[in-house]
Amino acid sequence: MNSTAATRRSRLTEYAETAAPAEREKTETRRPDEKTPLPSNKNSFTHSPAAELAHARRELATRVGEFRRTAVLVPVDEHDVPLTGDYGGVRWIYAFSDETALARYALARGEGDREWAYQRWLGARLLDAAVPAVGVPCGVALDVGGRGTLFPPVAGIVPDRVAVDVSAERGDAK
Repeated sequence: MNSTAATRRSRLTEYAETAAPAEREKTETRRPDEKTPLPSNKNSFTHSPAAELAHARRELATRVGEFRRTAVLVPVDEHDVPLTGDYGGVRWIYAFSDETALARYALARGEGDREWAYQRWLGARLLDAAVPAVGVPCGVALDVGGRGTLFPPVAGIVPDRVAVDVSAERGDAK
């Protein structure tokens, strides 16, 4: 899993926001391309379970597509191996949307004063190359420790050959 991207080192405390998490959430602004969620009436008779499932699948496909096209920061060790964690029988590769998100994670771990090496990877490269190379069920955790997103090892997110919900014998979804 050698990366062609140069490893960068940064004092993350330079990028960390000093505001308390609750204050940051109040003052965070949306990106111009980010849609404001519309209120929904979950008790409405017009929302069938099938319609809600179809909507959720479209939302997931949109998020996965955006992630695949986005460059993220992947913290690495001295051997350029990505930082990972195991949870729920899945190994998660940690990725961060920017240095501020990585700094928040470092501060939460009590390691904000050290230098963190990281590489910049496209989300598609993480899902299509890094995840299969791990050799165990693996997904990507974006902005872990904050308002993050998990990309689990399932069909439609990672290649079918490593998706845990696809039968290895036939390639069919379980």
